[in-house]
Amino acid sequence: RKKKQEVRVKRAVRGASIEKRPEEINERRSYGHWEMDTVCGQRGKSKKSLLVLTERLTRVELVRLLYQRTAEEVVRSLDRLERDLGEKQFRETFKSITVDNGCEFMDVEGMERSRRNKKSRTSVYYCHPYSSYERGSNENQNKLIRRHIPKGTNFDEISKRKVQDIEDWINDYPRQMFQGKSAREIFERAGNKPIWKNST
Repeated sequence: RKKKQEVRVKRAVRGASIEKRPEEINERRSYGHWEMDTVCGQRGKSKKSLLVLTERLTRVELVRLLYQRTAEEVVRSLDRLERDLGEKQFRETFKSITVDNGCEFMDVEGMERSRRNKKSRTSVYYCHPYSSYERGSNENQNKLIRRHIPKGTNFDEISKRKVQDIEDWINDYPRQMFQGKSAREIFERAGNKPIWKNST
C-alpha cells in the first residue's frame, strides 16, 4: 500500500500581499508608509514584547510595549495611537503598514479599521513568508534596539520609560544615509505633524 503524503497547510493570509503594494511605496517617494514588527524577549519567560514601527522614508521609529504578543494586543496598541493622534492625523500618518505573517498580525480588519467609526484608517500589506528583507528598514532598526536590550532579556522587567528612552535614542541617532542628520531632524524638516505623544 502506498502511504498517503501529509500536506502541510500554510496559514492563510487574509490581507493584501506586498505584491499589490503601490510602486510609490516601494520607491519611498512619500511619507506615511510604515513597516511593523515585534521584538521578543526571553523565550518561555517574557510575556511582554515590543511593537516596532519604522517609517520607510524618514526612518522615524515608534516603539510600544505589548503586554502580550497577540493580534488583539497589536490592534489595541494601534487604537491607542489613533486615540492620541486623532482619526485624521492617524490616517495621514499611517497610510500603509507592511507586516510579516506572524500570528500577532493576523487581524487585518482590526488593524485597518478605525477604533471609533470602523471606517478604513490604513492599508496593511503582508510580506512573503520567510522574507524579512521585504521589511529591511524595520529589521535594521531592530538591531539598534538590541544594542539596548540584548537577546535573552526578560522583557517583563522593562519599563515604559526604558522603551521611551530607546525610541528617543533611535530617532536622534545620526545617520550616514542622511549626512549625519537624525531621523527626527529629517522628519521635522519635512514639515510633518508631531507624532511623539505619550501613547505607550
